This record gives sequence, C-alpha cells and structure tokens, in this order.
Amino acid sequence: MLGAMTTPFDFSAASLAELARADVARALEEDLGSGDLTAGLVDPARRARARVLVREPAVMCGAPWVEAAIRGLEADARITWHVAEGHAARADQVVLEVEASARALLSAERTALNFLQLLSAVATKTAAYVEAVKGTRAQIVDTRKTLPGLRLAQKYAVRTGGGTNHRIGLYDAVLIKENHIAAAGGVTPVLAAASAVASQARFIEIEVETLAQLREALDAGARMVLLDNMDLPTLREAVRLNADRAILEISGGVTLEGLRALAETGVDRISIGTLTKDVKATDFSMRLQELP
Repeated sequence: MLGAMTTPFDFSAASLAELARADVARALEEDLGSGDLTAGLVDPARRARARVLVREPAVMCGAPWVEAAIRGLEADARITWHVAEGHAARADQVVLEVEASARALLSAERTALNFLQLLSAVATKTAAYVEAVKGTRAQIVDTRKTLPGLRLAQKYAVRTGGGTNHRIGLYDAVLIKENHIAAAGGVTPVLAAASAVASQARFIEIEVETLAQLREALDAGARMVLLDNMDLPTLREAVRLNADRAILEISGGVTLEGLRALAETGVDRISIGTLTKDVKATDFSMRLQELP
C-alpha cells in the first residue's frame, strides 16, 4: 500500500507516479534480473528513436507506467505522447515517440508495453460499458477481481475509462455477503454488528438474493444494498420497494449485451468483475530506428 495516498483512491499525479514506480520496479526486476543479455549485444553509445503504435481503437491508459519503465533505465529519455491519457486512439495511430539509448529502449520495451496494453484494455472496456448506460442513473463499478499486485493500477484504468471504483480491499469498506449473513445469524443481526465498525468504513453494503431479504435489510437501516443475480422483473420490483431509501447495486451475470436493460430498471450502480478480470490486451507495438 502507498503511504503517500491520503485516501484509497487518491489518483493525483504524485500518487500515480509513486504507484507506477513501485509497480515498474517489480516488473523490471522480474524481466531484467542480472541484466539484459540480448540488449547487451548493442553498442551502449548507440541512440535510437522508438515509435509506439496501437493496432486497434483504444482508450489510452498507462502513461505513468510507461514513463517509469523508460526513465527507470534512462532518466533523461525524451518522451512525446501523441495521444493523451484517457483519450481515444484510432487503429494504427502512433501514440508515443521516445528518444533514448538503444539499450534502454530495448530493455524497457516489454515492461512498458505490458502495462500499456493491460491498462488501455481495462479503460477501453470500461468506456464501452459506460457508454452503454449513458442517460440512465446507473454507474459502472469495478470489483476486487483484479490481477494480484496490480489492483490500484487496474482501478485507475477503470476510472480513466469513466467507471467508478468500489472498495479497494477488505479494509476500507464493509460488504456483507451471503456467507457473512449465514455466519452472523441473519440480515438484521449482521447489520447491527456492522454498526460497530461504521467509523472505519467508507460504506456498509449488504448483499441480498430475494425481495424478502431486501425488505428486512431496509427495515434494519441498510443504506447500500447489492442485489445479487436478480432477473429484470425482480429488479424493477426491488427499485419500487426501495423508494430511494438505499443505494441499489446490481451484481452477477452482467454482460454488455444485457447491460442497458439492467440500467433501465432504475438501479444506481452495476458492478462488473469482467472489467478487470477478463481483459483482452490492447495490441501495441514498438518500432526502433537508429539515430546518427
């Protein structure tokens, strides 16, 4: 965790730079180990210009990580972005140019592109889901189904794509699910117990699977309810019963094809694990040209 972060979702420039440096340091250590044997074949005095192209339409995301990878090997590298963070790039567009030593570019290439392809993929996918619910009250929300060690990076990418972050982990909010309810003896007892940690949590949310559980949760004072795997008629009835007393969130079985219908039920949030879990990397490539 980042000590410099004032809140779990402080994605200021300074915090992002710190996060990116930490992520990239681990990645470079993993990739370079004792040294890049192949790049070592190149004269250390040679300079090169690298052009990074995106091969498909994408929302750009990952600039702090790309810059940390390159500057981690050559601090004074010249980096020029042609597509800004969070902006759309078209297929086959040059998104970035870098001038540095050939060795630095060759050694940083894979780490830089790994972050760029992952985070752009998350941002692009999120943007598609956000567009699908445009005009409704529903927000698109991420989950904890992230790559181990890269949760903050992926949640930043969700934010870049226009989505909303849920809790960062188990420590900053309460999400009471069916196993918690069973272990605590029911909806009402577990909500009563949750009041003891209310001052430590950004929010307290309880998952319900039936309208009867929803009624009980609302009667017990729930202010945020997760409606799990309900069909459309049940969701519409849940919204009616709720009457804006609590924030209502949908989870489970959400697809892009069915997303609009879910949003039009009137719920407030739709949480989607596939934003960060089932991600197809955006296709980027780097091309080097030797400089005189």
